[in-house]
Amino acid sequence: MSAATVLDARALNRATLARQLLLDRSGVPVREAVAHLCGLQAQEPQEPFVGLWSRLRAFDPAALSELVAGRGVVRTHLMRRTVHLLTAEDVLAWRARHDPMLRQRVLGTYRRELAGVDLDELAAAGLAVMADGEPRSMSELVRALADRWPDPPPRALGELLVAALLPMAQLPPRGLWRMKGGVRNVLLSAWLGRPIDPPAPDGSDPVGQALARRYLAAFGPATMADLRAWCGLAGLPAAVAAIREELVSFRDERGRELLDLPGAPRPDPGTPAPVRFLPAFDNAILGYHDRGRIIDDAHRGLSVAGARVVLVDGRVAATWTVEAGVVIVAPLGRLSRADRAEVAEQGQALASFLSDGGNDRARVTEPPP
Repeated sequence: MSAATVLDARALNRATLARQLLLDRSGVPVREAVAHLCGLQAQEPQEPFVGLWSRLRAFDPAALSELVAGRGVVRTHLMRRTVHLLTAEDVLAWRARHDPMLRQRVLGTYRRELAGVDLDELAAAGLAVMADGEPRSMSELVRALADRWPDPPPRALGELLVAALLPMAQLPPRGLWRMKGGVRNVLLSAWLGRPIDPPAPDGSDPVGQALARRYLAAFGPATMADLRAWCGLAGLPAAVAAIREELVSFRDERGRELLDLPGAPRPDPGTPAPVRFLPAFDNAILGYHDRGRIIDDAHRGLSVAGARVVLVDGRVAATWTVEAGVVIVAPLGRLSRADRAEVAEQGQALASFLSDGGNDRARVTEPPP
């Protein structure tokens, strides 16, 4: 394809579904899937299990739980300052590159409350408290520092510490299948047995370049604005410029440049797309600045409101919830008879997954008038 090739919304949709393992369920191991997807958004601890069920053949939730408990994947704050589930290798390699963004975002939320706080001094004090390796909640960490910083609100001080200043892992049982538990934090270096990778000493940005390549493999073709929206990092133009000769270029229907890896899948726009159930805050939607390739502007608010959604022909067409073990699907508009039947069938399969085969009850409601 030439640089002048225009990719319409349907072509971008099919590319997104293929990269996100939503066009055909994949047989790759769970850890490989988490790595390919550049992590899974995971502030709701059980949601990644549904995300992987929709993407992998014969997904066993115990496999993900074993990775969390065995430290192969880690719950931590990273992209966009949100909690993600990432492989240990990725979080160690990527964390330092995200440090300035994490600080900026917390300070942007609590600038007035944290005015006058010396960040380096606070980080050193927090590190001294956590150095014993004991897991602590955010509240416990803040209480340990309250004598030295009595004025900032505990929430502001705590978020600054656990989401920005100190690279932390959230420990099991939080994030295990069907397990509940509050957030208990420990230093990433203590949990994984090695320090996070430092920034490149020569001022180059190999991590930024790797992030750009990995993002395009899982989300491309995409604009620079899409890349920035996914990771929250503003300083990637130089990294992209450094790998520019490796990439191919397209245009969307509005004339914006789309970058991609030359060998990445770009299926025919006519490729059929099966019904897929997505969890809350899935990066297949949140990983873009322009989400029009997968969700209509009229429904864009669902993507940030924590709604669980159903893809029909590759686009958000319904929401879903679980009530008394029954998967309830609420269409956003009228579905064809065939689509409605496929939604019901996949809803039954999801109900069976969520209940360990205990039931396969699903109900599709009538669309709004």
